[in-house]
Amino acid sequence: MIDVKNLTKIFPHSNTPAVDNISFNLDVGQIGCLIGTSGCGKTTTLKMLNKLIEPSSGTIKINNQETQNLDAVDLRRKIGYVIQKAGLFPHMTIQENISILSTILKREKREIKSRVSELLDLVRLSYSEFAHRYPSELSGGQQQRVGIARALMENPPVLLMDEPFGALDPLTKDSMHDEFYNLNRKLGKTILIVTHDLTEAFKLGDKVLLMDNGSIVQAGTKSDFINSPVNDFVKDFIKGNDCE
Repeated sequence: MIDVKNLTKIFPHSNTPAVDNISFNLDVGQIGCLIGTSGCGKTTTLKMLNKLIEPSSGTIKINNQETQNLDAVDLRRKIGYVIQKAGLFPHMTIQENISILSTILKREKREIKSRVSELLDLVRLSYSEFAHRYPSELSGGQQQRVGIARALMENPPVLLMDEPFGALDPLTKDSMHDEFYNLNRKLGKTILIVTHDLTEAFKLGDKVLLMDNGSIVQAGTKSDFINSPVNDFVKDFIKGNDCE
């Protein structure tokens, strides 16, 4: 689970908070989607959750543990992280990419191979066909599947995803949404996704968090946003994204 309270970030030499006193929570198995205009603070929020950026104030709990006093490297090893275009290392095979954290942690080779095979099967890629290929030999959708498999390698309870489907063409993206949503119904991970795509947020998110100027303007389901927008900004955002 993720529990954020009164989280604020003010960067040096700035008088305006990038993230301004936000609070939200996600229960085990829930998918949350952070969305908003460019520069609204959504990526800064995501990066504070895994200590890529240190908060100015507020608290973050991951699985009931406050992250403030946790070692950043240890914390990140317990959180899956997926970025746009998967972020795969081009000089490594697919197996090496997926298993990089387990290799660093010195897991047994037999255990690593078994886990990679299991994960490739989970994201619908054949081990025999894909494990020894390189990222350049895969399509964008296949690379994104590998990125998700890598994030799951050490079986973290929480996944953070920054525009994970943003670079995909519409057909591939729609298919990946369905696969990803169904995958998490099996796995029960707590997931926070940053996206600029409201249709994506409404499709994947158990909870959608709309940000503007560093604040969460409204949080809820698609129905909440469509039927009970809290102000004109929310109404205009929905209308502008053609999601009514």
